[in-house]
Amino acid sequence: MSESHSKKRTIVTSALPYANGPIHIGHLAGAYLPADIYVRYMRSTGKDVAFICGSDEHGAAITLRAKKENKEPKDIVDTYHELNKKAFEDFGISFDYFHRTSSELHHKTAQEFFLDLYEKGVFEEKESEQFYDEEYGQFLADRYVQGTCPKCGHDAAYGDQCEKCGSSLSPTDLINPVSTLSGKEPRLKKTKHWYLPMQKEEGWLREWLVNGKLNGKFHHDPAAWRKPVIGQCKSWIDGGLQSRAMTRDLDWGVKVPLESAEGKVLYVWLDAPIGYISATKEWAANNGKNWEDYWKSDESRLIHFIGKDNIVFHCIIFPILLKNQGEYILPENVPANEFLNLEGKKISTSRNWAVWLHEYMEDLRELKNKEDVFRYVLTSIAPETKDSEFTWGDFQTRNNSELVAIYGNFVNRILVLTQKYYDGILPEKADLGEYSDILASLKDHASNCDKNLNSFKFRDALQDAMSIARLGNKFLADSEPWKLIKTEPEKVKTIIHLGLQIAANCAIAFKPFLPDSSTQLASYLGINGDDWLSLGSSEILKAGDTIAKGELLFAKVEDELIQKQIDRLKGNTEGNNTNSTKKELKMKDLIEFEDFLKLDLRLATVVKAEKVEKSNKLLRIRIDLGAEERTVLSGIAKQ
Repeated sequence: MSESHSKKRTIVTSALPYANGPIHIGHLAGAYLPADIYVRYMRSTGKDVAFICGSDEHGAAITLRAKKENKEPKDIVDTYHELNKKAFEDFGISFDYFHRTSSELHHKTAQEFFLDLYEKGVFEEKESEQFYDEEYGQFLADRYVQGTCPKCGHDAAYGDQCEKCGSSLSPTDLINPVSTLSGKEPRLKKTKHWYLPMQKEEGWLREWLVNGKLNGKFHHDPAAWRKPVIGQCKSWIDGGLQSRAMTRDLDWGVKVPLESAEGKVLYVWLDAPIGYISATKEWAANNGKNWEDYWKSDESRLIHFIGKDNIVFHCIIFPILLKNQGEYILPENVPANEFLNLEGKKISTSRNWAVWLHEYMEDLRELKNKEDVFRYVLTSIAPETKDSEFTWGDFQTRNNSELVAIYGNFVNRILVLTQKYYDGILPEKADLGEYSDILASLKDHASNCDKNLNSFKFRDALQDAMSIARLGNKFLADSEPWKLIKTEPEKVKTIIHLGLQIAANCAIAFKPFLPDSSTQLASYLGINGDDWLSLGSSEILKAGDTIAKGELLFAKVEDELIQKQIDRLKGNTEGNNTNSTKKELKMKDLIEFEDFLKLDLRLATVVKAEKVEKSNKLLRIRIDLGAEERTVLSGIAKQ
């Protein structure tokens, strides 16, 4: 069934997280969960895919945190590498290998890559003036300089970016710059670095990004890339690319392998992407594979999953480096997500306005299939083409109204009915011709799910999977086998048979999104939940198969648990105790979906409306329902 890419191998990367802090939901929704969904989908279609990631352990952000906490950089990266690696493992992000850029193999790989480009004459060696802190006796990397943003006036902008308006900056752009080390104004001092002259690459870059051609040949379909990705890259190219230094004056990082470069390290955005390559080397060596088959073969494809703040580095800088080296493949797609906000505000690690992955795993440890619930909610609101927002209220609603009331309810009912009527044995079916519309819908939802996963449209694909569960729910509600069991027992056999086939499709369709609960359901049905090619079939199960009693897949989230999370979040940071004019929205208990289906909703035309005597609220309204007219009273006169 799958339309997955025809090339032999796929290498999927997620942006290397900085090992200077824990993973929060913005990171998870941006680069890691969508990649994991895609990789699980690819594996279920039988594809050869390597899922690569690791800790980015160099750069100024690491050394800044180390100085702030009076620790060595190694202490910082060791702490957060282990913390994040465990959080990913506990949550079920299925990396094939989670590397770290402080490893000896990575340093060697990055240095060899730099030397190769250096010997090919790719870099420009030149002197420039850079801020220098006299008190500390060192040059200042971009993040070591703060000042006022020249574009928005924010007084705490960094030397590389203003986090308030998002503008890319250089340290010398800042108004009233100060060193974050001494707090004093730095002076400009000459230093030598090796630059990547990106302006020389504009021609082929534009052809590659906009038209999907590389060296005059088809490389990828640019229409398959997300518009914000292409838009941001075009904006950079149209504005004119500039030379960018590929080395830095720092004592933490990959040393520049030149005698004339003492005290200098590789720029983190040359060093970090090469981490994908060194991680693949390590993974391949451990698994009896050849890493070059994945990075240097026309039969392989490269996909980067990132957040929008990393687009330029993965779509311009890293491709330039790869192409100039000459042997590596370039990415066929870079599904970059926008930002995820939290409870009406931007996620802020400095203000602790975040939901941290490792804390979620601990705080909600009693919630049934808590990993899948989080995956479902974050995928449902994934910021694929624009910023989106996570709220704990929405988390509760999606769990209770969708996972519990639709998917979980359908699965539970069909399993219970199978036990009640047939002692857990799948009954024989009669002719399914009566249910041709159900079969057609099942195939349509399955086909759409497959197409959307292929197109990196994970929100839509998840809704396609949920549509299969909705189909099953409605099928049971409409056919009412509990009413027919005494009068038409043979028909009930067919209904239960088809209902279980729909449940089997749910186990397969949800597997990339909700791996734990899908594995659980597949075990109840006695099937292989990874057989994606059977999705859409009504022949997954065979008459006589044993169906287990099973347990509920999901449990209702109570108000107390949600309020605890909201209170914790508000207590995490100062400045969030401002009085709100909004009142809490009180809602009645939610109804089951089949109860909603019992409603008879009609469209009517208002023929006449007049006020009711001695009432300032009521209107007497004459409505035309098509087959008849009725008179109703409505208290909307004031409106």
